[in-house]
Amino acid sequence: MAIPTTGLQLRSLIKSSGELELSLVEVPVSAAGADEVLVRVEAAPMNPSDLGLLFGVADLSTAKASGSAARPVITAKVPEKLMKGMAGRMDESMPVGNEGAGVVVQAGPSPQAQALMGKTVALLGGAMYSQYRTIKAAQCLALPDGTKPSEGASCFVNPLTAQGMVETMRREGHTALLHTVGASNLGQMLNRICLKDGIALVNIVRKQDQMELLRAQGAKHICNSSAPTFLDDLTAALVETGATIAFDAIGGGRLAGQILGCMEAAANKTAKEYSRYGSTVHKQVYIYGGLDRGPTELVRNFGMTWGMGGWLLFPFLQKIGPEAGQKLRLRVVDELKTTFASSYTAEVSLADALSLEAIAIYGKQATATKYLINPNKG
Repeated sequence: MAIPTTGLQLRSLIKSSGELELSLVEVPVSAAGADEVLVRVEAAPMNPSDLGLLFGVADLSTAKASGSAARPVITAKVPEKLMKGMAGRMDESMPVGNEGAGVVVQAGPSPQAQALMGKTVALLGGAMYSQYRTIKAAQCLALPDGTKPSEGASCFVNPLTAQGMVETMRREGHTALLHTVGASNLGQMLNRICLKDGIALVNIVRKQDQMELLRAQGAKHICNSSAPTFLDDLTAALVETGATIAFDAIGGGRLAGQILGCMEAAANKTAKEYSRYGSTVHKQVYIYGGLDRGPTELVRNFGMTWGMGGWLLFPFLQKIGPEAGQKLRLRVVDELKTTFASSYTAEVSLADALSLEAIAIYGKQATATKYLINPNKG
């Protein structure tokens, strides 16, 4: 096939004037280098981490559309009090999209690159909301024959994050875990991993229909944070499972502290003796997302044996090393259409992704609102 000299790429720009601008930019299509491949990108998911870069801290209620149908432009105001947090990216037009999948249309002369020629591959490396992406062959994962790009688009971020949570649990000596967005794509994936591996998992959701969704998928311990009995339900689930490590995507508000408090209450139910310093059971909460951008509120009712910190996928992968990371990737390929299957609300083109109607849906970052971009659609 003929390879064009330029292709469209979605860009996010936060101006020093206090305005977010989203647009499609024509960029050169670079030929594949010695150990590189050129991929025609046909699927790229919109993960929460992508939306964080896409929107920054802009107020989406102020979003306005301009430009043309083929080249839309979206602008929105960034609250003045939040501009300091954007200093590192001010006035810099940034490509978006951590991962994706597509077909290799050109390969460099190295054996590793040539082995991927014509293959459908998943790739990780940023700037995936682009029609074409030149990337190191080592950053690609060859997908099994017959796999569609849409089936392999989410091979990295969610699957490796879910496996990373389980691996962190094991490495830190815990035997069960808790997750706060149980009905998300990631949460459902984590549930399938835990069911397959025989690990007790406590799922926290916000709605009754999310409880029913997870229950239909075999989840055993589900707590609704909007229920009046939430704290009692959570404590009971923690007693039953023994979970002492949690991964929290909410970040702000009281939930992280409530989890630690319920872990302490669960530990005290089986404690042999009283201690004014609380239980000796170590309780750990890792915050890995920021769905609530407010302060994290703690009420110190969980003793002195606890920890709270941040958890991110890429530092975790660096910590465990390439050999362990490759083992996680190979499991994704083996179970791509089962354990690690992803679902999407809609598949849109680059232009359609920059419509106010679409942004109003996927911008919520709510359950069952995940979009997939096909940069070459249409």
